[in-house]
Amino acid sequence: MARYIGPACRLCRRAGEKLYLKGQKCESNTCPFNNKSYAPGQHGKNKIKLSEYGLQLREKQKAKIIYGILEKQFRNYFKKAEKLQGITGENLLILLEKRLDNVVYRLGFARSRKEARQLVRHNHIRVNNQKVNIPSYIVKVGDVVEIKNSTEPIQRFKDISEATVSRSIPEWLECDKEKFKGTVVSNPNRSQIDCNVNETLIVELYSK
Repeated sequence: MARYIGPACRLCRRAGEKLYLKGQKCESNTCPFNNKSYAPGQHGKNKIKLSEYGLQLREKQKAKIIYGILEKQFRNYFKKAEKLQGITGENLLILLEKRLDNVVYRLGFARSRKEARQLVRHNHIRVNNQKVNIPSYIVKVGDVVEIKNSTEPIQRFKDISEATVSRSIPEWLECDKEKFKGTVVSNPNRSQIDCNVNETLIVELYSK
């Protein structure tokens, strides 16, 4: 599957805000966005007024970048969100939040979603004591997500835990960092998702 393998900081500059794609680096003074907050490219410093379509497209691209998914998969999430009861835009973000790789990131077991996806794919994560290596797996209320006991070296996860100690755990999750275990206590709602995305613009884009 195709993946963007270029500089992550370039994506933040294009979006015009920090998307926290590289974990600790994004929170440090060495983050390139601090010195180059304008768009990349020769004409990046020129201010361009976006059209209505441009604004909608930028929000969709931002959501895709934050959660690390491609267009086809993102569109499938949108179709699924349309069929659920409630507000389509909020349903979309809730589905994205409930992805296993995002849950691993939210629990503080990884410094970034990219690292969380790698942990899942490399069989370091168990759900309800069963191996799950699919990052897009949607967790359910009551699911227990944990680091596999036989994972080596465990010091790696202790270092990650120390690096993410200041990150707050969402109210819809409970975490025991000493045992590297987390529980999904409820479904997230929009107020519990600290993702700076205007989902209404995404719905408007796909509704055309």
